[in-house]
Amino acid sequence: MGYKEITLKLATDYSEDELRKKIEKEINTKEFSWQIKKKSLDARKKNKVHWQILVAVSSDRIKGGASIAAPTLDIPYSKKEKKVIVVGSGPAGFFCALVLQKAGFNTTLIERGTEVSKRAEGIRKFETTEEFDPLSNYAFGEGGAGTFSDGKLTSRSKHISLEREFIISSYISAGAPEVIRYMAHPHLGSDNLRKIIEVLRKQFLDIGGKVLFETLLEDMKSKDGKVYEAVTTNGTIEADKIVVAPGNSAFETYRMLIGRGVQFRSKSCAIGCRIEHPQEVINKAQWGKRRLKGVKAAEYRLSSTGGGGFPVYTFCMCPGGSVVPSAAYGDTNIVNGMSYYSRNGKFSNAACVAGINWDSLNNTEVSPLEALDWVEALERKFYNYSDSFRAPFCTIQNFIDQKEDKKIPETSYPLGLEPADLWNLLPSKISDSIAVGLKEFSKKIKGFSEGTIMGLESKSSAPIQVLREKDGPCTGFKNLYVAGDGSGWSGGIISSAADGIKAALSIMKN
Repeated sequence: MGYKEITLKLATDYSEDELRKKIEKEINTKEFSWQIKKKSLDARKKNKVHWQILVAVSSDRIKGGASIAAPTLDIPYSKKEKKVIVVGSGPAGFFCALVLQKAGFNTTLIERGTEVSKRAEGIRKFETTEEFDPLSNYAFGEGGAGTFSDGKLTSRSKHISLEREFIISSYISAGAPEVIRYMAHPHLGSDNLRKIIEVLRKQFLDIGGKVLFETLLEDMKSKDGKVYEAVTTNGTIEADKIVVAPGNSAFETYRMLIGRGVQFRSKSCAIGCRIEHPQEVINKAQWGKRRLKGVKAAEYRLSSTGGGGFPVYTFCMCPGGSVVPSAAYGDTNIVNGMSYYSRNGKFSNAACVAGINWDSLNNTEVSPLEALDWVEALERKFYNYSDSFRAPFCTIQNFIDQKEDKKIPETSYPLGLEPADLWNLLPSKISDSIAVGLKEFSKKIKGFSEGTIMGLESKSSAPIQVLREKDGPCTGFKNLYVAGDGSGWSGGIISSAADGIKAALSIMKN
């Protein structure tokens, strides 16, 4: 059977029958099978927005060519007596634990927060009463911070194709839509993620894995570079290997690791705010119309190096989504973005952040502990501004002009807005850079300057990075690994999950 890959252009609201007829015309036969390999939206010309679709076609009528089966992640099973503790149930921790259990290890996954349904209830209560629950919030709990976000599956990480395929296949087996295999910018949506995570947990338990919720890693015991016991809020657990995948919000875990000799370095990260617009404003600016059949909602990615001191860019855009209170601790105030799979909300939001260099920002060398203290102090400053979880805000134009707002606009943020001279709440080098970026962005997207800028966005990336050996363990340790977003080596669902898998593969070899 012959094989051919063809690229097709189709209207945004095309039907499967129209796609099939396009393929027929291209290969001149009705006898074929096909599979979409990649699908992306081309919106460069507003009057000709269309889907660009790469289709793999197989037919006896096609001469030459042969499909090549994609390689799969090799997880050889061999029953082992070794006990592995994986700390944190976000993408890195969960997929690390899953691969290890599939390989025959005795794997225990511990999570400081609650399981996902209890976590969702805690978040609902928080958003209606402002009663912060340290075990059930946007930062901590089953699935990690990404569970209550947009569930984006894009990644710029290289050399993770096997891991990516395993992750995507695992999500689909747990109920994710098949389209995540081929969409250029796939996402799961927070509503889907909650269900998927419960199914994945059951799959892990069914093959012998163990999960302990509401179990915080407080300390570790080690000797001669080997950890042998985890000290938790529910007692001690012996281990032959420990993988810590804490996410980038668990500052007390960072400090414990540093206190136990784990080496970190401060690293560049991003600090800024959330920007919000009515979704129809973004749709019209990007597509030339308020709605487009066959497409959920318009997106944007913006960047600036316009001389503000630090580069500024938008990150984690949530079209049709909400701004949410994502504090990890009760005396801090930070925001994040979330959307459901349908992306049909009234607003869009995105992080607008400056990529900071610690030494340049502070005019001196900054140690890892100092970087943690700095971020934490800024998060407390935003909380102390209103002594609440209300988000300090102003319009984007007033941020540029440094004029405080009085009128509170309509917003998706559930805990309310507080008028503020937001530019003064941020360090001047950061706010000056963001102002320059916002000026540029306002020229690129019509109506952009009329949007709202709010809150503190401080968790787009980790402020510190663990030192590792080439084969994976932490420098100075033989059997301790730090993985995922909290390691400072990855960010986002796919790259963090892949980092966790790589830690598992390293353990399998050693």
